[in-house]
Amino acid sequence: MKYYIISGEASGDLHGSNLIKQLLLLDANANVHCWGGDLMQAAGAKLIKHYKELAFMGFAEVVKNLPTIFRNIKFCKQDITNFKPDVLVLIDYPGFNLRIAEWAKQQGYKVVYYISPQVWAWKENRVKKMKLCIDKMLCILPFEKNYYQTKWNWNVEYVGHPLVEVIEEHKKTEGRIKEIGDRSLLSAYNKKIIALLPGSRKQEITKKLPIMLEVSKTFPNYQFVVAQAPGQDDDFYKPFLQPYNNVSTIKNNTYQLLMQSTAALVTSGTATLETALFAVPEVVCYKGSNISYQIAKRLIKIKYISLVNLIMDKLVVKELIQNELTVANITKELSALLNNTIKQQQLQNDYTDLKNLLSSGGNASAKAAAIIYNFTKCN
Repeated sequence: MKYYIISGEASGDLHGSNLIKQLLLLDANANVHCWGGDLMQAAGAKLIKHYKELAFMGFAEVVKNLPTIFRNIKFCKQDITNFKPDVLVLIDYPGFNLRIAEWAKQQGYKVVYYISPQVWAWKENRVKKMKLCIDKMLCILPFEKNYYQTKWNWNVEYVGHPLVEVIEEHKKTEGRIKEIGDRSLLSAYNKKIIALLPGSRKQEITKKLPIMLEVSKTFPNYQFVVAQAPGQDDDFYKPFLQPYNNVSTIKNNTYQLLMQSTAALVTSGTATLETALFAVPEVVCYKGSNISYQIAKRLIKIKYISLVNLIMDKLVVKELIQNELTVANITKELSALLNNTIKQQQLQNDYTDLKNLLSSGGNASAKAAAIIYNFTKCN
């Protein structure tokens, strides 16, 4: 069968790649075209457009890039028409994917949405249209099934979180690494490591990384290691790193870095959940453009910005947002993570509960692939 899969960011590329692997196990003759990244391409799909051409963060940034976004939507519709897939699989990325879903349904395509848009945070009215144009909604957060059923009378399917199996498999096969990146980083093993995960988009990295790096001056006995985003070149990071002595970088080894880290400073998003599943104490750091933040603050109605806290429905990891993201505040919170044994133990207990909650759905990628395959084959 023919599958057309659309993802617009790094986390979607990861989940999409594992979904493709599972689809190929069920359907050896699967022909997959995708919008995504290197991982989806390596899994066996034909890459139509890379996510680094699609990612715009924040309200102001989206408005500025509207002409590009509209050109991408037009191109996507034409490419789907030319390919004539048996099913369209959309992975998160709602601003783009929900437009495609509405159009695709009108054209008579089967539409499956894997990883629900976070409509419970904002733009709830989207659900009315989603029910009309999405044939199957597959959720990865445990509270979403009840949310859709109770509030919208929509029976969606919870498949578990795909990060659980990804990280567990990585732990089993990789173990603790002996090197991180190139040989210049070997000196890091004389010190404990603090991971810096400043995000994947240039806008967010530029806002947050300088503040994170300045903290390294207060912790000279630790090695700070920046996880470079897959979609960004090495030269982009060099100006940020030059003034610091105990800072280095890695690329394409974020999970190995987390396995070696004592603590982490992490931007909001999937990375906060990944860090927690590796049981690494973390401080969540968020800072956007002032215009985007002021708009978001008025529209988004959730208690927390990190997935860890949202899933657990309590403050498990500290969140430093916008004006609270200062060198002084990060230093204070990081010191507590490194030195307060009671806080460390409570955090590990919460991390264990989090993992158990996310594992309840089983192997998410395999379950999602089976639902997509059977739905497409039988309808």
